[in-house]
Amino acid sequence: MKYMRFGFCRKALLFLRSCEIHVGRDPRQVAGPALILFPLLPATLCCGLAGILSLRKGVKPKQPAGDLPASFARAMGNDLAALLEGRITAPQYLGGKKSLEKMEKELLGLKGEEAFRRIFFTGKELMRLKDLTIRMGAFLSQQEALLDKKAGCFSTADLEAVNSGLVLVRDLLWGLDHDILDNVQKITDLAGARGTADVDPETLPKYRKLNSLLNCLDRLEVRGRDSAGIQISFVPADAEAVGRILAGLQREGLEDEFHRRLAAGDLVNGSLTCPVGILQGSHGAGGGVIAFTYKTASVIGELGRNVRELRAAIAQDRLLKAFSRLPVAFETAFAHTRWASVGSITEENCHPLSNFTLPAGTPSTALQEKHYPAYGTGPWTIHVALNGDIDNYQILREQIELGRELIAPEVTTDTKMIPLQIEKYLLEGHDLAESFRRAVGDFEGSHAIAMTSSAEPGKVFLALRGSGQSIYVGIAPDRYLFSSELYGLVEETSSFLKMDGEKPARPDQPEAIGQIFILDQDAPGGAKGIKGLYYDGTPLPLGEKDIRKAEITTRDIDRGDYPHYFLKEINEALHSVRKTLRGKYRIERSREGERAVFNLGEDIVPQRIRKGLTGGAIRQIAVIGHGTAAVAGSVVADAIESRLKGSGIRVEARIASELSGFCMEKDLHDTLVIPVTQSGTTTDTNRAVAMAAERGAAVIAIVNRRQSDITTKADGVFYTSDGRDIEMAVA
Repeated sequence: MKYMRFGFCRKALLFLRSCEIHVGRDPRQVAGPALILFPLLPATLCCGLAGILSLRKGVKPKQPAGDLPASFARAMGNDLAALLEGRITAPQYLGGKKSLEKMEKELLGLKGEEAFRRIFFTGKELMRLKDLTIRMGAFLSQQEALLDKKAGCFSTADLEAVNSGLVLVRDLLWGLDHDILDNVQKITDLAGARGTADVDPETLPKYRKLNSLLNCLDRLEVRGRDSAGIQISFVPADAEAVGRILAGLQREGLEDEFHRRLAAGDLVNGSLTCPVGILQGSHGAGGGVIAFTYKTASVIGELGRNVRELRAAIAQDRLLKAFSRLPVAFETAFAHTRWASVGSITEENCHPLSNFTLPAGTPSTALQEKHYPAYGTGPWTIHVALNGDIDNYQILREQIELGRELIAPEVTTDTKMIPLQIEKYLLEGHDLAESFRRAVGDFEGSHAIAMTSSAEPGKVFLALRGSGQSIYVGIAPDRYLFSSELYGLVEETSSFLKMDGEKPARPDQPEAIGQIFILDQDAPGGAKGIKGLYYDGTPLPLGEKDIRKAEITTRDIDRGDYPHYFLKEINEALHSVRKTLRGKYRIERSREGERAVFNLGEDIVPQRIRKGLTGGAIRQIAVIGHGTAAVAGSVVADAIESRLKGSGIRVEARIASELSGFCMEKDLHDTLVIPVTQSGTTTDTNRAVAMAAERGAAVIAIVNRRQSDITTKADGVFYTSDGRDIEMAVA
């Protein structure tokens, strides 16, 4: 070990001699090799955005094929008892892969617009599904109790097959109970109705979208946020129906409130956007879009407060209840939650933000008329939400205002620059897609942007640049969804595409990074229905090959009755440890005493690594991690070292960035790297693993989360728990 310490010090000194030393510099502006003391980094605070766009197809969606209760009844015949008796093999557990995939599709089918409508309004169907959840729960309890007793009888590969089947049943049970049945009551409450019979058929899709996004905000607000906003917009399909709604408002004494909320200005809680043309019985220029916006802000971001406040505001809104009865030609909704990084914590600074500017003359209560050459003159609206930061927003604001007070002084967020920069290009004569592309290309910094506009009301525009944020686009048969986190989509669908904000259009132009997706209600659906392009305008073809399947569900992000994820994770630690060790070892007893026999299959320790360890090809093991994972890694290294004394294999624990920065040999064919990571997405750990693998190292990852980045870089994976623990407290 003395030699290792000397070698480390020597490498560190050589590194320091070869690099420049800076103080207080932005790493992005310094060429390597360099050592930066007190690096200047833009603050990155976690925000979340999500949205839903329904597809307008000429053909009515088909009823879901299959019958989930019947499929589950057949699967129960292939249970653990049948496996232990040898009547089936592990891959045939619960009917095998085809049976499990069929039940997944049947559950997804129940989440479709028409299927959910039938469940919502048909008491008999509701009771049939409730009965199924009771049967599933009893079956799971019986199977897991038996598995705990007999886990040592299975190989890890067979155990993985059995666990996969049980995990799916847990997902099905959770999906039925929480993603479908619970939402029936949530939607009823959100609509301010006494029961499902009091909800108008035209009303259901609108409140269902709002409820889905509020559920999503709850999952995105893992540690509380200081503000949140949600907006639903639609284009009426029947001008006469609008007239009937307006007449009804007059009879119910809501006319004054209607006109008060129509007042022009920046979007605040309760804002109602409605062009004059609609009130006069025609859509006319301006797209004819009606939009309801709800916002809430608090200096102290109490977990759950934002969604609670938004639900109350929506449920009490009699105007939304009236307008929700309108048949619509287009309908979309999006939501946002944030920690305020730029701008004060006020309703005006909550997202979404609009393109409103202070009028030059006498203030008007109507939406401002503007002339966009590509669309004509009308009360055009642009609404946006942002994750990340627009680093050059002050410069852009000065350019837009040109010495005049155009932006209301209470609006201090950098997000305000987005709709105004888009509008700048619309005023020059470009269409919306080109204006959006040019505008996002003007923004410095890492960002994720969602935008809708009455200029083209059937579309949602998404943009992503940099590595600080993410956008996932969910694919469902009758709608598109988008979210800044995968768990924001999985209530509605498991199929998704992930935007890449770091990949350039051409390798020789790394500065031309950033992707744009355009979601269109008139698209045929699927990946091919999404228009993709890079920030420089280069087309980005999308197809079925780009669609991935989520390996998590809303079950993985639920905190239950715990007020915070921290308490949940502490209380569930024992259960997590039990799941981690289940079937991985057994205790054999003989006259000589007891010994532990480990059961680690090819999926955890591949044959190549086994031979390297036993045959002498692997001479050193490096256990790496960051933060609490590094602390755990040091314990792992100590445990391994205590069992390998005299083997000639050197074991050490390292911070991942130390391995990649100072201790990376050119040839690591004699090395096994064991990264420990909770999320599987820790940048420094993943980078060290990638560099080690390039130099020939073998990799066995210890990770909480399936489908995380680290699993694609490892030869073998040891999942903690069942690979489905998404830790939010990161204790």
